[in-house]
Amino acid sequence: MKGIRKRVLVSFLSVVVLLFFAGLVSLFELRRVSSDTEEILRASERNLGLAKDMLDAAARQNKAVVHSIVFRQRDYDTVLMGSIAEMARTLEVVRREAVEQAYLDTLSASAMNVQRLTQEFLRLQAQRMTSEASGRLELRGGKDSLSMKSVEMDFDGARWYAEAYSKAYDKLTGSIKNYMISTQSSLAPRTEQLKRNAYRAVTPVLISLLVMIAIVLMLYYFVSAYLVRPVLAMNKSLGDYLRFGLPFRIKAEVKDEVAELKDRIDDVIQLARKTKPEQR
Repeated sequence: MKGIRKRVLVSFLSVVVLLFFAGLVSLFELRRVSSDTEEILRASERNLGLAKDMLDAAARQNKAVVHSIVFRQRDYDTVLMGSIAEMARTLEVVRREAVEQAYLDTLSASAMNVQRLTQEFLRLQAQRMTSEASGRLELRGGKDSLSMKSVEMDFDGARWYAEAYSKAYDKLTGSIKNYMISTQSSLAPRTEQLKRNAYRAVTPVLISLLVMIAIVLMLYYFVSAYLVRPVLAMNKSLGDYLRFGLPFRIKAEVKDEVAELKDRIDDVIQLARKTKPEQR
């Protein structure tokens, strides 16, 4: 390739094309990184939300059981039934959307056990309330042989809670927390893939910068060696010729348009030397 203009133009075009394609590749990879990041964040938020819903439902159910045992109020039966239904709905969503199945079976078994105990508690509470109401009616009817103690059921709510329900509740909450930890751990491989995508997005830019620096250095050397230094040498030699009459000689290597410029200057000098004797 000849010509300073062509060489400079090709150098700059190479830099522009390189940066353009590097930008396209980086943009594509960055979009993938952005999409993967949003997907991971959504999955994490969804898993945490489901775990929180299950913990809240279990906590409300536990609170209702305690209040029902202590105060013996049937008003909490509705809360218990609602908590059971909410837990079942949330667990169904978890089964449908779960990516990590490691703790899902344990979680399901713990939830079913708590639901079974809660339904058993509601049945026993209902039987006790019915028996107590029947006992009061019979006492009002004058049957002295029947006392309140005789109609009280053998069901001891406090003991049942301490020996059965409390343990089942602790196991359920532990299973929910283990499930939450496992779902977050399952995102680790996707996080590693996200890191690799990020590196792939940055790599083309780094390579482009290195190549661009190399091209700029080469262009600097070319301009300095074949343009700047020859022009400075011609300027000095031409000045010496005009001031001191020294021969016009260029020590630097000249090519292309600079060589043509040197030849034109030589022609002008030769022509000037020929015209001087004629003028005399």
